[in-house]
Parts: sequence; structure tokens; C-alpha cells
Amino acid sequence: MAEDPPYLRIAAELKRRIEAGELTPGSRVPSVRGIAAEFGVAMATATRVVAALSDEGLVRAVPRVGTVVATPAPSRRSAPRRDASAHLTRDRVVQAAIDLADGAGFAALSMRTVAAELGVPTMSLYKHVRGREELALLMADAVFARHRLPAVPPPTWRAQLELVARMQWAAYRAHPWLPSIVSLTRPQPMPNLLHHAEWVMRALEDHGQRPSTVFQAHITLFGYVRGTAVNIEPEVLAEADTGLSADQWVEAQEDLFGPAIDSGAFPAFTRMVSESFDFDLDEVFEFGLQRLLDGFAVLFR
Repeated sequence: MAEDPPYLRIAAELKRRIEAGELTPGSRVPSVRGIAAEFGVAMATATRVVAALSDEGLVRAVPRVGTVVATPAPSRRSAPRRDASAHLTRDRVVQAAIDLADGAGFAALSMRTVAAELGVPTMSLYKHVRGREELALLMADAVFARHRLPAVPPPTWRAQLELVARMQWAAYRAHPWLPSIVSLTRPQPMPNLLHHAEWVMRALEDHGQRPSTVFQAHITLFGYVRGTAVNIEPEVLAEADTGLSADQWVEAQEDLFGPAIDSGAFPAFTRMVSESFDFDLDEVFEFGLQRLLDGFAVLFR
């Protein structure tokens, strides 16, 4: 069996000190520089030690103080059985994380909560993923892998873009945490999402436009779908918190809008309210998608 990397061995030693009471709740743990000096490792390795302990919830950063032992310190009696980690795989870790985020939101996700879901020690996860950031990317890519584009595309560029946009929307709808993981401005190593980008650019590249224009169109479409989808998770959480759907919440706020309507200062808004307009995010998405593609049609004939 392969030996754990140095940062995990050091993190395990510091965890032992915490659980043994050698480092008590609220006390400072060795700094990155102190860890590097004590264990003879590079600063980068020492930084990963602190990150691993933080992910597990054993330590926390306190402004102007440093990194301290979290309160209360976890008990050794509550640790999961270690033999469960023998059957752990990266796919199992990723799926458990997806299930957790689907059920409780991405904010509830940590290396510690995923480990609890799997019934394994938190440190065992680091043999499969480097931390929460990498885990998030693996989760997102796994979701996009389940939304596969067909081998034979529809005959027109517009139909192809409609298909990929609706497929992304379906992924965001099924996993409301997903839009917050995907970046518009910083490319991420997600091969399955890259297939979506390739699909869009191939659909548009033979219509007389420069490659840069084709790429801008891809980013615009991707940004529109993601930008609309970022509203899904807050609404899901708000409905769970209040027990009210979006329409029910608006009805409950009717008295608050009364003075604005009665003032006559917002006639267009008043006319909309008088028609009992039902807000539906899926309809908003579809309306915006068609208007966006109408604009693309000026360029891609």
C-alpha cells in the first residue's frame, strides 16, 4: 500500500495532538513557518497541512491571532471506523459530495461532512482528492458528464445552440449548487464541460466570422445560461426556509408594493401586476434564450 504523502502524515500528527489534549481548544497551532521548521518540509507542504486540518474542522483562522484549535475539539470516540475507507474510491467521494450538495446546498459541503456521509475518517479523502476546491470541480464535471451531447448534431446552428443551452439549464435545475462552481472568467479543467464549448464553436465556425467572434458568442451563451441559473439555489433555499413558493411570497408582500402602485409613479409595473403575471424562471430562461439567438442570427447566417 502506498504511503500517505508528507502533508497528510504531518496533519495526522497534529490531529493526534489535538485529540490527546496536547493542543487545547482555542490554543494556537504551529504556524505554516513553524510546521515547515519542525517537520523539515517546504512551506507549500506546510500550507497544505493547515488546509487539511481546516477542511476537517479541527482548526480555524482567527484575525490578528492566527490559526487555533476549533472549539469544541472533535472526540476520538466519534471518529468513524477506519476499515470503511478501504473500499473508498474517487467516484464514491464525488458522488457522496454531489448527494450532499443536492440535499443541503453547497455551503454545507466540507471534507468533513463528505467523510461523515461515507462513514470514513476525513483524512482518508485526501488520498483521492486534494481538497474541497478540487472536489467541487470533480463534482461539476461529473454532472456535465451525465448530460451528453448527441453524436449527430441537429442540422442548423440555432438548433444546436438551443440543445446545448437547454442541456446546461437542465443540469443547473437538477443541481442548484452547480452555477456557483462554474466560472465564466477563469477556465477550469473540466473535460466534460469543454465538450459543450467545442459543440457551440463547431456549430458557429463555418459562418464567415472570425474565431474570436465565435468564441465571444460561446461565452455569451454560456454566461447567459449560467447567469440565469444562479438564481435557482437561492430560491430553493428560500422556499425551504419560508415554506413559500416564489408566487406565494410575492402575494405575501402585496401590501408592501401597494404604496408604490398607488403613487402612480410606476405605470408599467402597475399594468403588469394588474394582469396577474406569474413569474416562472423556466419561461424567463426560454424567452431570453430565443432573443439571444435572434441576435446571433445577425452574425451567423
